[in-house]
Amino acid sequence: MKRRGWLSQGEFEDAIAACNLLPGPASTQLAIFCAWRVSGPLGALVGGMAFILPGLALILLLAVVFLAASPPAWVRGAGAGAGAAVAAVAVRAGVNLLPASWRRSPAHVRWLLYAMAGGASAATIGPWLVLVLLACGVLELAWQRGGKGEAGSVSVYAWPLAIAAGAATGGPLALTWVTFKVGALSYGGGFVIVPLMQAEAVNHYHWMSAGQFLDAVALGQVTPGPIVQTVAVVGYAAAGIGGGLLAAVIAFAPSFSFILLGAERFGRLRASARAQAFLGGAGPAAIGAILGSAVPLAGALQETWQYVVLAAAAIALLALRRGMVPTLLVAGAVGAVAGLAGAPTPH
Repeated sequence: MKRRGWLSQGEFEDAIAACNLLPGPASTQLAIFCAWRVSGPLGALVGGMAFILPGLALILLLAVVFLAASPPAWVRGAGAGAGAAVAAVAVRAGVNLLPASWRRSPAHVRWLLYAMAGGASAATIGPWLVLVLLACGVLELAWQRGGKGEAGSVSVYAWPLAIAAGAATGGPLALTWVTFKVGALSYGGGFVIVPLMQAEAVNHYHWMSAGQFLDAVALGQVTPGPIVQTVAVVGYAAAGIGGGLLAAVIAFAPSFSFILLGAERFGRLRASARAQAFLGGAGPAAIGAILGSAVPLAGALQETWQYVVLAAAAIALLALRRGMVPTLLVAGAVGAVAGLAGAPTPH
């Protein structure tokens, strides 16, 4: 951007700040905004698609391999090994967000309470995590505005919950609802929506096994693009390639909508005291949720050797500060060797 002169440094910083205030994958929204800034709505569509499609194509290809009915032993082992490390990756992702959020908080006691609420919710009530994040944002907004009624201004975040009832029957409506929540109601990074996806895809709709879900999250980490791409694997498990494409379209549609409809107001969004206050509650809750997501992810492990891989990954990521992608690749390689050696793999 700096070399081509498409945006000034100040405009770029404003875009980053505004995208971090929006729900959904901030990296995707930033890419769409930069393309919008260069060539308007058409540029936003082209730039956003260029950012999303390579990773989407790769992750769907890998989904076909890893979610096959009878994959080779080394493939099952690679998925089990990489999946075993995912809980440690989630903890590392949450820890990385802690310092900046803590420094920005005007009240550390409330910050801790919001983070604890998010962590407990991610660990125990995954499908309802979105409501907890929204509630924390609304509470902080009400607190900072002195209970004068401005909290109603964030109701825009809650209206989509009205379509939830249609998802109860399963099928395309269920997939639509789950992926919409992934794309439109996630804060603080992709791991926030992992407990929700796990509860829906594995426990409620039974689209995939716990081991396959861990594979999906691992694939979302090692392929280019945001972890939200994981939802395409969930869609593939639910309804094949068509389901994967549908899930991706629905998950990323809110990001395009936010930019196409609101990019001209990014400056005001960044300066909005109400938006900042809402994020002051939802942000810590999201960080807590990222850390809490490690609990159901670790609980999905089935084999003893996977816990050994998880422990090694935790040391590599948290103590030695190794990169997330290399750690997942090494864990996958260890799992592949274990699979070839005849070690048991998750069903």
